[in-house]
Amino acid sequence: MDLDLINDKWDEIKQIVTKETDTSDIAYNTWLKPLEIYDIIDDTLYIIYSEDSESRMIALIEKKYKLIIKNVVKDITGKDYNIKIILPNEAVKLGSSTQKDEESDKELNYEFTNSANYMDSNLNPNYTFNTFVVGGNNKFAQGTAFTVSEAPGEICNPLFICGGPGLGKTHLMHAIGNQIIENDNSKKVLYVTAEEFTNEVIECIKNSRNKSNENDMTYFRDKYRTADVLLIDDIQFFVDKNAESSQAEFFNTFNKLHTLGKQIVISSDKMPKEMEEFDDRYITRFEQGITAEIKIPDYETRVAIIKNKIENRNAYLPDDVVDYIASNIKSNIRSIEGAINKLIAYSKLENTEITIDKAAELLDSIISPDKPKEITPQLIIEVVCEHYGVTIEQLISKNRSQNIIRPRHVAMYLCTQETDCSQDTIAKLLERKDHSTIINARNNIIEQLKTDEELNNQIEAIKKKINSN
Repeated sequence: MDLDLINDKWDEIKQIVTKETDTSDIAYNTWLKPLEIYDIIDDTLYIIYSEDSESRMIALIEKKYKLIIKNVVKDITGKDYNIKIILPNEAVKLGSSTQKDEESDKELNYEFTNSANYMDSNLNPNYTFNTFVVGGNNKFAQGTAFTVSEAPGEICNPLFICGGPGLGKTHLMHAIGNQIIENDNSKKVLYVTAEEFTNEVIECIKNSRNKSNENDMTYFRDKYRTADVLLIDDIQFFVDKNAESSQAEFFNTFNKLHTLGKQIVISSDKMPKEMEEFDDRYITRFEQGITAEIKIPDYETRVAIIKNKIENRNAYLPDDVVDYIASNIKSNIRSIEGAINKLIAYSKLENTEITIDKAAELLDSIISPDKPKEITPQLIIEVVCEHYGVTIEQLISKNRSQNIIRPRHVAMYLCTQETDCSQDTIAKLLERKDHSTIINARNNIIEQLKTDEELNNQIEAIKKKINSN
């Protein structure tokens, strides 16, 4: 039976396809390795792509591999089968009993060659797909990002990467840019943070007003609107109304590049639908592409990340210390990296191996596993500012614009609800005159919560962030 023969030869078939198409290891792990034989129905060989994905990614896989798979299968079986690659949910509709549910861990083995002018692109050559640790929390984001790097502007455009701070959004963005340049170093790739973009706009406007260089804005627009790939990090920075000019420049740039079919990659700490400060037409544009969320890594992924970072530092930490870090630092990768750096630095300075007791002592301020979690006004203020995309300086300022007033009142409300601090202490911390301001803000939020569902959702999201920090 041909189905049994193809199943027996499937690994061999994939290796032949890999060789014939000159597929890299990371492309094999992303696209070919997850392919599994499903069934033969009416002269069609159905193949499942076992990863979570979207139909647009399947179209790319078919474009790259369908014909060669068809030819190799014909050579083995002597029959010219139609080839159809499907997602697991499509397989259910076919009702076959031969579906495979087995999954394999992906081992990335990708050689990165620094062959581009990274001064122009603003890319960090150390952030590649090879150095990105894949786990259940980021598998879809990594696969989608790699798809973009192999076919910029074709399928996942725009790509919107979202997730909390320190989870790898920036790493993935740099990896996309580096991979695109590695594939074709004639591509004009630009990476920029929303804050850097804003600073450039401000500088151009200032120079134009001073007439020191009236061509600055023309140069600025030409720089960004002629890019083949634009990677813009932390777009939530634009929600501050003080960045209205920057927001307008970005969206005009977005429209120009999107119309030309150029690749746009955006990162944010919020999902598009949560970015209520942006015009709905742009939220709709963001959602027309693909949104890839990076979640907090599970224990196994945290262990893999720790071991990867230790190896990259040519250092050593015992397994029980690795377990201690992975078990107690769960919120983000930056905190994990900070803990590793602290332990390695101590080990080298003292020329001694880190024991579990020494790790607990050195990381007490970071982990403190035996201490009850302390929620302080300072923590609440930081999380509120991060959620709304404002700075602490703006929050405590005299600014009365609505996009500052709401975060300020929310911070005051949460400080009264989540801590035991006196209202006078909270007022002093937020540089308010006296406790009456805090009382008014708290009462204002309590009243709004009775009818404002959006505000309820915002405060619940902030509470979750406070408790996960």
